[in-house]
Amino acid sequence: QVQLVESGGGLVQAGGSLTLSCVASGGDFKMYDMGWFRQTPGKERELVAVVMWSGYDTHYADFAEGRFTITRDNSKNTQFLRMNDLKPEDTAVYYCAAAWATGNLAIHLSKYTYWGQGTQVTVSS
Repeated sequence: QVQLVESGGGLVQAGGSLTLSCVASGGDFKMYDMGWFRQTPGKERELVAVVMWSGYDTHYADFAEGRFTITRDNSKNTQFLRMNDLKPEDTAVYYCAAAWATGNLAIHLSKYTYWGQGTQVTVSS
């Protein structure tokens, strides 16, 4: 059983930056592709970015491309999401998630088995 704990959310002005962190415990971190997803009230949870277990392959949602960067440090069982040029529409609860690594990067929400509790990101205009 993998436990995931996010941190780094908060309130930021439009155009600002935040870095989210997610620490994993209870499993071999290198056995999982990792991802960030987000959700706002009344909407479905959506993919933000995902990274392969090795860190060598990533995938971003269109809205994240060029502004967000996902990375991971397997030595510290931690993944990160650096978010630049934040917009009010980025306001959401951001969730860290883990999917069993298969060799093909997991890009669909349904592949993710373990989830963190979420961290709120609020971008003011």
